[in-house]
Amino acid sequence: MRTINVSQITDTIKEMCIEANHFLTPDMDEALKNACACEKSPLGKQVLGQLQENLQIAGEDMIPICQDTGMAVIFMEIGQDVHFEGGNLSDAINEGVRRGYVDGFLRKSVVKDPLIRENTKDNTPAVVHYDVVSGDRVRITVAPKGFGSENMSRVFMLKPADGIEGVKNAILTAVKDAGPNACPPMVVGVGIGGTFEKCALLAKKALTRPINERSKVPYVKEMEEELLQTIQKTGIGPGGLGGSTTALAVNINTYPTHIAGLPVAINICCHVNRHSVRVL
Repeated sequence: MRTINVSQITDTIKEMCIEANHFLTPDMDEALKNACACEKSPLGKQVLGQLQENLQIAGEDMIPICQDTGMAVIFMEIGQDVHFEGGNLSDAINEGVRRGYVDGFLRKSVVKDPLIRENTKDNTPAVVHYDVVSGDRVRITVAPKGFGSENMSRVFMLKPADGIEGVKNAILTAVKDAGPNACPPMVVGVGIGGTFEKCALLAKKALTRPINERSKVPYVKEMEEELLQTIQKTGIGPGGLGGSTTALAVNINTYPTHIAGLPVAINICCHVNRHSVRVL
């Protein structure tokens, strides 16, 4: 049994909130640079160049890469041989978010009640997903999610007879409906299977997979590659101003489902697709 004081969780999440809002992961950085080099539209190339300039300024001057610093979404993969001490884990996670957003001077975008709309003033509470796994390590993923792209996400409860073509059509429908509103070039996270809420969680988690890694399931890998090519042909382009780079990746996760259903969720993310990963 390994013991971890929850103060370590708080300190780590504070740092990760600041890091994720100021710096891209290496895979996202590489993808944007490649997109800028390969974009065929002069206007699209100009937009991608401006995005690169923005990222450089953000890194040098420690300015958030986007003014919408998002709602903190956190995935906690906790080894079953870990014991936490020093307080409540959920409280420690939210304290880390609070310190990250307050001390890091990040925009506070969370309201206490969805209808009354009073700002909590510290960007808490976070949305936290727990998963107990084997081992004695804790893997933390912090993914600040801006709502320009989040608002463009969709869930489709398809019929099994709709099959793979129905799934593809649902994904393309979500992307086309999102258009410029999702700040393209976008990353498209897809969840297929499970239940209504499970497919949405699969889609959200798909966004945290490195975009240079394809699914290990052969037919899913083929679908990811085919859909990416099809999405590029929509011509939405960088910033929605036209071009050959509408998406940087399509990441698909699947899960077993009921004989009577085919749930599909599409969680779209903007061109920065912010997330930070650490293992304690």
